[in-house]
Amino acid sequence: MDDCTWRRHANPWSGITRFGTVLPLLVLAIWSRVWLGWWALIPIGLAAIWIWLNPRLFPEPERLDHWMSRAVLGERIFLEHRADIAAHHVTAGKLLSLLSIPGAILMIWGLVVLWWEAALFGTALAILPKAWFCDRMVWLHDGWVRQGQPIPGIGTT
Repeated sequence: MDDCTWRRHANPWSGITRFGTVLPLLVLAIWSRVWLGWWALIPIGLAAIWIWLNPRLFPEPERLDHWMSRAVLGERIFLEHRADIAAHHVTAGKLLSLLSIPGAILMIWGLVVLWWEAALFGTALAILPKAWFCDRMVWLHDGWVRQGQPIPGIGTT
């Protein structure tokens, strides 16, 4: 994503709707093969379009102090300045990303064998560490700003 897309994604509506809808919509689209057969490629394609469109759909926010805005900007810092951030943030970010893997595996397995409980529970297990990751990115963002560091593509906030 370019600077403009990141700024638009910092809109709380973008972050919240992306966080809350992307994985469930993708799971539902893949599950729809049960009802739609090959026509399921249409909802899968629509889910893929939503994944791409979401951070571009909303306008840039007027303020960047919302929790979700700070989470999005913290993630950008995490991705672009990993060498410059405290080691405990890097370790926590990697660990929380790894904690999503068991849930993702269970979700995928549930989708493959058509066990809806496993797909649903796996989706929840994959999302929960992402919520914690977002909270950690708020912590990273706030520390970064307190140090007077500019937010990539934004400047000072």
